[in-house]
Amino acid sequence: MNIQKMMKQAQQMQERMQQQMAELRVEATAGGGMVTVVVDGHKHVQSLRIDPEAVSKDDVEILQDMIVAAINDAHRKADEAMQKQMSGMMGGLGLPGMF
Repeated sequence: MNIQKMMKQAQQMQERMQQQMAELRVEATAGGGMVTVVVDGHKHVQSLRIDPEAVSKDDVEILQDMIVAAINDAHRKADEAMQKQMSGMMGGLGLPGMF
């Protein structure tokens, strides 16, 4: 396989990955569904929903902890989803030792 063809394939793969990252949506919850976060493949928060029952000025720290937990879980899920997509794409190249 010539190097130019490999470089072109790598560029096309990178473009597809960027598009897939932008289109990916991963949802995670915390506090038994009291906080829901949706992130894209770039780990940008797309939406945040807080159940009104979770809002109490006496429990602000608990709400903050739930938001952080939901965001962290969403980031983990986005990483897993992108890794799964990437391994599928890399396996298609047939490069020895890759995935």
